[in-house]
Amino acid sequence: MSMSFEAYMRDMIQPMRDELTRIGVKELRTPEEVVEAFENMKGTALVVVNSVCGCAAGQCRPGVAKALQHEVTPDHWYTVFAGQDKEATAKAREYFAPYPPSSPSIAVMKDGQLVHFIQRHQIEDRSADMIAADLISAFDEYCK
Repeated sequence: MSMSFEAYMRDMIQPMRDELTRIGVKELRTPEEVVEAFENMKGTALVVVNSVCGCAAGQCRPGVAKALQHEVTPDHWYTVFAGQDKEATAKAREYFAPYPPSSPSIAVMKDGQLVHFIQRHQIEDRSADMIAADLISAFDEYCK
């Protein structure tokens, strides 16, 4: 029996999702989950716009994982998956204005407001260690 393209893609992408969820990042898969998380947000949150691209694998996800080992981290850790959970990603991006859609990207929010944003072009030319250092600096500034 042949596998549908959707099932094939789901199987291919699951390890990319797992790379964040296994360290405690909560997936928001519907627009309703995004609204519930963001509208009632108290404190700080990390929001990763995950993607299948090489810079998500090589720099973004490893940089996030390293930053989340820091002693100061946001209260909430979320992710949406661009190109997969399209409606959830579009809803999350509404909170990232004035920045254009970018994936991967990483937001730090405080009480539902964007306070720090790393766009794709700031990910693809930097190492995971550099991204972690950028996030750690934001965590120290906004999450204490």
